[in-house]
Amino acid sequence: MDVEAPLDKKFIIHGGAIVWPSKFKQLLPQVISKRRSIHCSIGHPVPILHQYYQSGDLIIAGIMSQLFIFSNAITFEKHPSLELSDDHMLMTQLYQHIVALAFAIKDINENPQILSNVSLGFHIYNGYFSASWTFLASFELLSRRGRFIPNYKCDVENIPVAVIGGPNYEFCFHMATVLSMYKMPQLTYGSAPIRNDNIQTEFLHWMFPDEAHQYNGILQLLLHFRWMWIGVIFQDDNSAIFVQNALPAFAQSGICFAFIERFPKLSVSNDFDAMMEEGFQTSIIIMTSSANVVVVHGEVHSIMILRMLSQVAEMEDISMTMKAKVWIMTAQVDFTSFSFQRSWDIHFIHGALSFAIHSKDLLGFQEFLQMRNPNFEKEDGFIKVFWEKAFNCSFPDSSLDIEAERFCTGEEKLETLPGSLFEMNMTSHSYSIYNAISAVAHALHVMPSSKLKYRARAGGSRWNLLNQQPWQIHHFLRSISFNNSAGGEVSFDQNGELVTGFDINNWVTFPNKTFHRVKVGKLIPQAPPEKRFTIHEDGITWPSRFNHTKPLSQCNENCCLGYSKIKTEGMPFCCYDCRLCPEGKISNQKDMDDCFQCPGDQYPNSNKDGCVPKVITFLSYGEPLGITFTTFSLSILFITSLVLGIFMKHKETPIVKANNRNLSYTLLISLLLSLLCIFLFIGQPGKLPCLLRQTAFGMIFSVAVSCILAKTTIVVLAFMATKPGSKMRKWVGKQLSSSIVICCSFIQAMICSVWLAISPPFPDSDMHSMTKEIVLECNEGSTVMFHCVLGFMGFLAIVSFTLAFLARKLPDSFNEAKFITFSMLVFCSVWLTFVPTYLSTKGKYMVAVEIFSILASSAGLLGCIFFPKCYIILLKPELNNRQNLITRNN
Repeated sequence: MDVEAPLDKKFIIHGGAIVWPSKFKQLLPQVISKRRSIHCSIGHPVPILHQYYQSGDLIIAGIMSQLFIFSNAITFEKHPSLELSDDHMLMTQLYQHIVALAFAIKDINENPQILSNVSLGFHIYNGYFSASWTFLASFELLSRRGRFIPNYKCDVENIPVAVIGGPNYEFCFHMATVLSMYKMPQLTYGSAPIRNDNIQTEFLHWMFPDEAHQYNGILQLLLHFRWMWIGVIFQDDNSAIFVQNALPAFAQSGICFAFIERFPKLSVSNDFDAMMEEGFQTSIIIMTSSANVVVVHGEVHSIMILRMLSQVAEMEDISMTMKAKVWIMTAQVDFTSFSFQRSWDIHFIHGALSFAIHSKDLLGFQEFLQMRNPNFEKEDGFIKVFWEKAFNCSFPDSSLDIEAERFCTGEEKLETLPGSLFEMNMTSHSYSIYNAISAVAHALHVMPSSKLKYRARAGGSRWNLLNQQPWQIHHFLRSISFNNSAGGEVSFDQNGELVTGFDINNWVTFPNKTFHRVKVGKLIPQAPPEKRFTIHEDGITWPSRFNHTKPLSQCNENCCLGYSKIKTEGMPFCCYDCRLCPEGKISNQKDMDDCFQCPGDQYPNSNKDGCVPKVITFLSYGEPLGITFTTFSLSILFITSLVLGIFMKHKETPIVKANNRNLSYTLLISLLLSLLCIFLFIGQPGKLPCLLRQTAFGMIFSVAVSCILAKTTIVVLAFMATKPGSKMRKWVGKQLSSSIVICCSFIQAMICSVWLAISPPFPDSDMHSMTKEIVLECNEGSTVMFHCVLGFMGFLAIVSFTLAFLARKLPDSFNEAKFITFSMLVFCSVWLTFVPTYLSTKGKYMVAVEIFSILASSAGLLGCIFFPKCYIILLKPELNNRQNLITRNN
């Protein structure tokens, strides 16, 4: 510093020789180096080129970015001033953010109900998407306008009451590094920065809701359309929360990731070759993936990077794959582009879905835009550079090196620009800026009036905020709640985050390089669970490749109905094979994890994709099988009755008297009853038929078999009694036969009584034995008792057969022993065959087997024992005499 030097050389600082605190790293030195050597002297302008100032009683500052400055990386191998360049890239769309702030200030000043007699002004600085320029702008806010003397408050007139910052999260933190030391309120729009416990964040208010709500909304969107196979690309470290916290929750809901890739980040370094190489590799991954849906978590300029990736694909003639994706973009992303991209195709985002902070149309905003004119906005340091890039013209005094074929007149119309260069509708970011200004104004409005003192000045009266500490506004900002001019509610939660929802927009592009956002859904976190997420699927325009139908995004084809998923080894769980449902199971939805059985009263159809009601069935009289059994039963019943009648008519003949006439009558009556018992097995089972069916059958057949046993026993004893001196004579007689029949029948009666007492049979329905039928049947109750009944009857039959077989050659009248042997051979054969057959059949055919066994055994007994005798009685009466009987015995 030389006090005798001229005014512009009194104070000179060389940034390259300064060792800066580690906290600032190389950020502020870059700013100073950028200007080669910044000559700071009292009264000289600050080095930020693009500013926008409007005076007012209270000033609200804004640090926004419109131009992107590319510079060479600092290697510290030579003087920094020789390594930096002045390459500027303008994002024309971001000029709307600046206009939105100016419009909000105008709207507040014209509303006497908010700050009456107090006018708001603003001072907007360009942050150039650079940490160093953001630091410099933050220091500028702490100085008088036009004097770069940080922390020197010779007049508080220009100290802002709040600062609006954006649109990138990282530059908001750079701003907070300086301003939070002064507890200055900072409202950030655009992306929501990473939350931490740093005290700097205590003075930040986010015009962005809790990102957890947005992540849940993306998950609900994916699940609604059943997009279970997706790709994810993210841009910077702010996406760490999304990748680390949200994606695991997606996976828990069954969503798999074809790829999770970082795509290039726009950097102050102008190493385009490295960025394009990285971008090309990301493009290859995206385009070769089978995932049709890609979630993009980025920043305000992410679409500009995606356009570069699309252009790479266009040059490689593989752009159709890029256009075939459904992009799902987070609310931080907005449409931005550099001016040199004006001719690039934007069709790749046709059909994309994006989240956006809930917004409403503000009355008068488009008219305010239409009134912008660079010839009259002298304080607007942004408008001329925007105008030149947007309309591809140049002003005579342009600060940029623009090669344009014509000069700008200032009369060009913003509404004639395509949407890819500038939007006339207010974007959600601009809406957030408007709400931020409104929030500050309402906070000032509700502050205690004792803080405002009236002071008269030349030129009129106005309110002035004297001795106001910036931190005092925080309490009112945090607790503010109001409706803006469009009726939208604005309030903050306890963490300083905006309490609002999200709109879901569908992007529709047109051939003239413009696009339209169509609101097709919304996410309202504060609503009841069933109303938080809504989507109007019919209003969505899908990418052209999908022929206007909802696209699928899955690792493989869906498993059809009737099939279930089976995991594929070595692949994510979303990738699977399909297998046919096993017998008896179905799958009535696509991609089921496993097949399931139908309810008991239903069965799978032939395709195994649905259940069909089972038919109720039982052995009825109307069906062929029932008619057949009924016919045979009645026929044999008639024949048995006829035989009984013949025996009763010829009861005095020797052939009837031989071998105990009463036993023959009892046996024939038992056969009649057994044939009548068959009708208990046919028809719908009832309580009484079920009780009598097996017990009556067991009792009747036990009587019949015991009669045969008695007959056989009498034959054996009669032969033994004929021997001289035999003591068996006293056992031969009617008492023995009656005793055998009564004793055997009593034992079977006791077994049946115990059965009925402990576990009687009952009507039941069998839903499982037959695939397509519900069989009405009689449940035996106790299968043990049922087998005891059959076992005892079988025991009697075996004993009878054994005795008859041993006595088959004994001399006997009319070959009685042989006939009994044949009859018991038939009887035992039938019932020995019955057991395995009965156990191997199902449904009503089990009843049919038992009926057939009763018919066959009854017919066998009737035929083998009584038909030979009837033959003699009816056809050979000459043999039916006592003389013949004696002769046969001899």
